[in-house]
Amino acid sequence: MKIVRNPEAVHQPVAPYVHQIEVTGPNRWLTLSGQLGMRVDGTVPEEPIEQLKVALSNVQKNLIAAGMDVQDLTKVVFYLVGEYDIDARRKVISDFFENHLPCTTLLYVAGLAAPAFKVEIDAWACKGIE
Repeated sequence: MKIVRNPEAVHQPVAPYVHQIEVTGPNRWLTLSGQLGMRVDGTVPEEPIEQLKVALSNVQKNLIAAGMDVQDLTKVVFYLVGEYDIDARRKVISDFFENHLPCTTLLYVAGLAAPAFKVEIDAWACKGIE
């Protein structure tokens, strides 16, 4: 079971996320390697928002391969390089999560594994054993 909390002793979340998710009982955990904004054919969009969309799609495809979906995400870390339209970034992420609120961290970093990469996403998911 997943228990979502925003403790009263901590400030309210400043974006669509929750402060904590406690997991109890028999569960399956999925840990993803960092997902890049790289398409299955190996191409990488130049535009950062497009890379963000591709990276989130890669997260979703990994979840599907494990019999999970976005609602099973418990923690997501975004690593971003360069300039982003903040409103566009927020919309893409919000649309991906729909009404689900995982724990999240968003970091702007100096660089990733190669100069072409502007996005990398780490994710953890948990689903009860059926």
